[in-house]
Amino acid sequence: MTSNQVGAAPGDAGPDGRMRLSLAIRGVGYHPAAWRLPGTDPAAEQRLQHYAEVARIAERGKFDMIFFADTVAIRESALEPDTLARNSTLARIEPLMILAGVASQTSRIGLAATASTTYNTPYQIARHFGSLDLISNGRACWNLVTSWSDAEARNFGLDVNASYGDRYDRAREFVGVVTRLWNSWEDDAFLFDKQGGLFHDPAKLHTLDHEGRYYKVKGPLNVPPSPQGRPVICEAGASEAGQELAAYSADVVYAIAQTEEAAGRFYRSVKARLPKYGRSASDVKIMPGISPIVGKTEAEARAKFRALQDLIDPRLGLSLIAPYVGDLSGYPVDSPIPDVAMQGSTLETMRKLMKEIAAGRELTIRALYEHVAAGRGHWTLVGSAEYIADQLEAWFRAGVADGFNIVAAHLPGVIEDFVELVVPILQERGLFRRDYEGETLRENLGLRKPVGLVAG
Repeated sequence: MTSNQVGAAPGDAGPDGRMRLSLAIRGVGYHPAAWRLPGTDPAAEQRLQHYAEVARIAERGKFDMIFFADTVAIRESALEPDTLARNSTLARIEPLMILAGVASQTSRIGLAATASTTYNTPYQIARHFGSLDLISNGRACWNLVTSWSDAEARNFGLDVNASYGDRYDRAREFVGVVTRLWNSWEDDAFLFDKQGGLFHDPAKLHTLDHEGRYYKVKGPLNVPPSPQGRPVICEAGASEAGQELAAYSADVVYAIAQTEEAAGRFYRSVKARLPKYGRSASDVKIMPGISPIVGKTEAEARAKFRALQDLIDPRLGLSLIAPYVGDLSGYPVDSPIPDVAMQGSTLETMRKLMKEIAAGRELTIRALYEHVAAGRGHWTLVGSAEYIADQLEAWFRAGVADGFNIVAAHLPGVIEDFVELVVPILQERGLFRRDYEGETLRENLGLRKPVGLVAG
């Protein structure tokens, strides 16, 4: 298979044929009860040193990158106050601020943060991530999102969020402007010629002069050029519009899939869209999310998992599934899931996923919210290190994933276990690196340095 063909052969996810690994970080963990575990300091998520420690552990394990999802609102603010008070993820530090600090305490691991195309401007994003890329020596990654909630809109003087189609049309123009701003300076533009008095070569500074449907941006960007050509872009939209935007602009695509079949459908769908934008299959790394609970034995892993699940407050559990299946607070949590209409949800992908989870099973309401809490919709793997490694290897060799995004249920426990127990097995099998290949995130992901602009 050549690099221009769509799809992937077993072990063909990069120039070295090895999988990529990303760590998704949210406070002390994605699981809603992570903060309640004995030995966990709930206030740790308010301190930079917590994130620096987690990043250093992931870097010790040779992970490609750490990743912070983000939102610019407390989306759950409509909940009853007593339920809202049980949610540990409402208040969070802005992720670019965290990553600027983490950059000084790490040297190789990539640094990815979410920023919305709906509630920022292209110049802001180009400048912020361009600056992070410089201070980290080429390790920055922008996770592009369009924002979907009205709670976010109300924080920016609007009553409701923009329509679905408008958000994606805006995002496409937005990312095109950002990448062009990142190309304001040629790589060798700065001469630092003390004798001749020239700081930069004027012929190698380019003004954008963009005027489009949504944005009018003069440029050029007042940030020097990126050490890696331009910051990496990642995206996670699973819808038709989201996949099209990813094929147009993303270097890394995060995905949600519960089965190898579903992962394969998404993988082939995104890769098949690349040629129309002059891109090849190797230009985009697709990384499904997994939530692993690792033990030295299966019994140990299941005990760890049960300890988390038993700490879920039922009121909070019901709130986790309410956006997808409606308000089930009037039903006993140990009763079967009622046939509830799910009309009006803006999260079509997650709504469909909830149906898939429940289909053909005698799930109770408690079992459904436990399932969602475990991995927030991602594939949850509970077992020994060998079992976890076997599952990742199977998907990777089947050509349905270029790597995986580890959605950590609790931190630093999950990443400590994964690095100590799973990574050595993947390395012994020749599936994962023993050391970083390069200095920049783009080099370590096996991505070519971009030339010119995002294709239009």
